[in-house]
Amino acid sequence: MDLILTLVSGVAWTVVYVEAIRVGLRDRTYAMPVAALALNFAWESIYTAGEFMDGVSPQGVVNAVWAVADIAITWTYLRFGRDELPEFVTRALFAAWSVLVFGTGFAVQWLFLAHFGAHDATRYAAFLQNLLMSGLFIALYADRRGPRGQSLVIAVAKWLGTLAPTLLFGVVEDSPFILGLGIMCSVFDLAYIGLLLRGRAAPAGSRTAGSRPVRSRPVPSR
Repeated sequence: MDLILTLVSGVAWTVVYVEAIRVGLRDRTYAMPVAALALNFAWESIYTAGEFMDGVSPQGVVNAVWAVADIAITWTYLRFGRDELPEFVTRALFAAWSVLVFGTGFAVQWLFLAHFGAHDATRYAAFLQNLLMSGLFIALYADRRGPRGQSLVIAVAKWLGTLAPTLLFGVVEDSPFILGLGIMCSVFDLAYIGLLLRGRAAPAGSRTAGSRPVRSRPVPSR
């Protein structure tokens, strides 16, 4: 049972990352909320290094694959993210903001590691940032006024990828804290899936009319 749940989680989250890269490139935007992306990238980078300190392990390889995928998603954010922001956000401001967000992601992970130790930190940080991501996906849908840069595949795979470790750590390993966080993740994830299904069911004209256009930058005259 433990192995099955671990495999389901690993495959589902890999699908999330691959689909996020594909959708981000397709829609010329980023497909994962940036605060959650920063925490994910930091988590996977730190714990990949930790796993490989004791030799090659299946979890270390999975973490490394996820970290590489996060680099690609981060590239879509850096490439297209400024177009999602108001005009006053210059390149310098966008760069400074990005450094702050990703630096904070690493700082938060190190604080978890220092306070809880590796065993608990990996679980507590993962589920808390997962809950944050679940809420931010709904906020992303609202901010973009529709499903641009989003995907039902991402939503369903994220839900399944979180539900499996919720059962593993919350039920099998009997952790009420993780079980509670996992249940809340499922509530938000199912709500997000419902939003995307509702958007699919809407007439084509109403789906496109509500999406926020990406601002265009004036071309400087020569």
